[in-house]
Amino acid sequence: MSERPSWDQYFLTITRQVAERSTCTRAKVGAVIVRDRSILATGYNGSPAGLPHCLDVGCLIYKSQTPSGEVEENCFRTIHAEVNAIAQAAKNGSPIRGADIYITHTPCIHCFKLLLNTGVTRICYEKPYKLHTLEELQRYAPHVELVQVA
Repeated sequence: MSERPSWDQYFLTITRQVAERSTCTRAKVGAVIVRDRSILATGYNGSPAGLPHCLDVGCLIYKSQTPSGEVEENCFRTIHAEVNAIAQAAKNGSPIRGADIYITHTPCIHCFKLLLNTGVTRICYEKPYKLHTLEELQRYAPHVELVQVA
């Protein structure tokens, strides 16, 4: 008899499937917001509804520089999975304060700040992505748990 997956593994599996809807050509990212073992909202990275997708018309890449001098590349066309999940929750009237979010990758610093402001209390991710950029903010946000799920 096989073992049942933990709740974290279960929701992360769903998050991976959500990521398959991504229209980003650089990375498929999915997010699932959960409270009391119920899914409140999902999101994946891609263009706003009804607008052209990177898969169809290409990316609009821009470069920026972090305070430490690191150069980052981002796409003007794409909305991150976490933002899309938060927007879906808002659109459907689902409060997410006190919820968990499952993400295929560590959130970027901008999404991390947004998640702090929404009241999400637990951020579960599978793959680390630029974790070092979150260290300073994490020190000031001990009420938010950042957990890698295996």
